[in-house]
Amino acid sequence: MKPTMANTRLRRPVPETGDLLATLMEKVVGQSSALEAIVPYVHMYQAGLAPEGRPVGVFLLLGPTGTGKTHTVEALAGAIHSSERHLLRIDCGEFQMEHEVAKLIGAPPGYLGHRETSPLLTQQKLNAATSERSNLSIVLFDEIEKAAPSLNRLLLGVLDKAVLRLGDNTVVNFERSLIFLTSNLGARGMSREMRPDFGFDAMVDRGRPNLHRKLENIALQAVRKRFSPEFVNRIDVISTYQPLSREALARILEQQLDDFRLHVQNRLGQRAFAVELSGAARQFLLRKGASPEYGARELKRTLLRHLIQPIAGLVARGLLDAGGCAYADSEDDGEHLEVRCLPPADTLAA
Repeated sequence: MKPTMANTRLRRPVPETGDLLATLMEKVVGQSSALEAIVPYVHMYQAGLAPEGRPVGVFLLLGPTGTGKTHTVEALAGAIHSSERHLLRIDCGEFQMEHEVAKLIGAPPGYLGHRETSPLLTQQKLNAATSERSNLSIVLFDEIEKAAPSLNRLLLGVLDKAVLRLGDNTVVNFERSLIFLTSNLGARGMSREMRPDFGFDAMVDRGRPNLHRKLENIALQAVRKRFSPEFVNRIDVISTYQPLSREALARILEQQLDDFRLHVQNRLGQRAFAVELSGAARQFLLRKGASPEYGARELKRTLLRHLIQPIAGLVARGLLDAGGCAYADSEDDGEHLEVRCLPPADTLAA
């Protein structure tokens, strides 16, 4: 069957938070247990039953890279505030030195640079992470294991009493906040545990029913070595993200293809074209992009290298007409992906 220009999956209406779990499961593939642990805290806040004097929820998301930890937080922001960028994000890799942590709260009065240093964690910035749809702010401390120990000490009061005192003695209130900490702690141990199953056909852990539990134990042991007991005790949910299965990667590939099609339509307008792939082309991308070590990130790089860049080359050379179709197929030995242009007449044909 020839590819068609119509694609009804491109339209993505803003979801209602009443069906939050289903919405998140559609966006975050293969991590249902983590999502099921997060959503009740949102519902508790929406019902007015969240505890006073502490954040709505504190979550530590562990697991191999590329399994969807940061994407979960972004998807939650998209579901609640209609934009995945509507959150306060702190990249802990920028605060590896003790003196850099002072940027978060600002220098006290009388210290050099007091007036020139604007704190990164202020009440105004926290309020800016809310929206007309919800006054619940989402705060992400990404790769928390990279931060200096003083940042962990700074967070103790935030995680316990929802209070952060800045350098000028003003207070930031986190009572209406969900706080997420992501970490790759234990990733090397997880990689060694997964290595016997390395390869695309072994992404589904058949024959290793205890793999999930082993990965959780590896992650928790790494957390206990890295953080103090009083820090860990202030976390509501510790969730270990699991390696992505073959079926999960196939679903993620379809999501990435839909995202690219939507990008083409939004950026090119009347010059837009369709993008279609054969079953062999999909299998090629999955085979090249399957990596238990790098997760969905490797799949995204494979899509960019083997599909998006060749399509961009066709557009740059003027070979892909508006209303036409970029059609990808993998023939012969299945080791190469061929992208060719179909004219509008063929594209619109049934």
